[in-house]
Amino acid sequence: MRIVIVGNGIAGITAARHIRKQSDAEIVVISKETDHFFSRTALMYVYMGHQQYHHLKPYEDWFWDKNRINLYRATVENIDFLQKTITLSADSYQVTYTPSLLERLTKVAPKHTNKQAIVSKVLTYDKLILATGSVPRWGDWEGQSLSGVQGLYSYQDLELLEKNTAGISKAVIVGGGLIGVELAEMLHTRHIEVTMLVREKSYWSSVLPKEESDLVTKHIQKRGIDLRFNTELKAIRGQKRVERVETVQGDSVDCQLVGLTIGVAPNISFLSSNSNNLYLNKGIVVNKYLETNLPDVYAIGDCVEHQQPLEGRKSIEQIWYTGRIMGETVAQTICGKRTAYQPGVFFNSAKFFDLEYQTYGVVPASLPEGVSSYCWQHPTKEVLLRINYDSKSGAVLGFNALGTRLRHGVCEEWIKDKITIEKVLNNFQQANFDPEFFEKYKLSLH
Repeated sequence: MRIVIVGNGIAGITAARHIRKQSDAEIVVISKETDHFFSRTALMYVYMGHQQYHHLKPYEDWFWDKNRINLYRATVENIDFLQKTITLSADSYQVTYTPSLLERLTKVAPKHTNKQAIVSKVLTYDKLILATGSVPRWGDWEGQSLSGVQGLYSYQDLELLEKNTAGISKAVIVGGGLIGVELAEMLHTRHIEVTMLVREKSYWSSVLPKEESDLVTKHIQKRGIDLRFNTELKAIRGQKRVERVETVQGDSVDCQLVGLTIGVAPNISFLSSNSNNLYLNKGIVVNKYLETNLPDVYAIGDCVEHQQPLEGRKSIEQIWYTGRIMGETVAQTICGKRTAYQPGVFFNSAKFFDLEYQTYGVVPASLPEGVSSYCWQHPTKEVLLRINYDSKSGAVLGFNALGTRLRHGVCEEWIKDKITIEKVLNNFQQANFDPEFFEKYKLSLH
């Protein structure tokens, strides 16, 4: 049996690893981005000089040969789901392979060498896993095609950023989400002046409650970032390269780089015209077993849209750990144990420059009816803790933590078991993540 995985991000590679643990099936992973899997969330640290690219690879290059996972550097040009064939681009090559697979492709048995050109450009599959990830969203602003305008998602975006920021002094970032603040921090380390255009009244106020948004806003401003709130981009101006941006509010900001960080979307455009009745909406639609509407075709990771999202979850969740869980789940199903996707209680984490952020459960920007909130903020430090709970039963519903860390297992258990706010506050020391030298925080009802 040949299992083909399109995409070598966390979802696709986790699936490959877990399939190999349970099966001797032939595994082929296809990616047009890089030869080997890398930790996408750490790309920023390469630009900032904290790491080199090879530090981002969780596995040594020999890992793939040893585990008989065949890596293809290729662009998928077409998938025929009826014939179960995948057509690859003309410049495709194999990064690593088992000799038996290459023999079947080339009808000979050459000696093992890396980056062997693929003779056959059409692959057949028995099982197909689509793990194609995300692509940056682009608006329809005038001037987007100018040199110096880019997004930040892929390794190629990182290479382009190195080129685009050589010798520049000013940059504008459009969008106030997590990718935007990462890009701001990256540019800040190169002493590039950064202006961020944010449509909202404070940073990420569509996601964060007011107190959290205000705290993060002040923290970013302390780092010298020019945050422009209630501001939208109108146009990007320049001859061949970007020279300035104009806002809807009538301002003009000089710059040599424009970073478009208005979010990401499922990477499915290459499927839309050749889908052979594959069910697509905003993403590749799957059931609770991560199965598409076509036989032997699965989808996992950022490209997925859940037909019936679980309680407390969104239909599209483009988060690192959800991709990992989906990879583990689909491997079980393909290896004979049909398993439903169960991501557990929602959580996410990030950093706003030096300010750590964690969220568990449901903590929306605006308090829903029937929900109460306990919020504590340190009088002198950038530390905030919020606990949302059911107004009637007192059962905790979610946590926000800024400037400190909470224990994942404890918060998840309290939410799942519907522990009351009173009990949580009286036992909050259990949630303190307490490495050496970390300060503990004690909360109370008073």
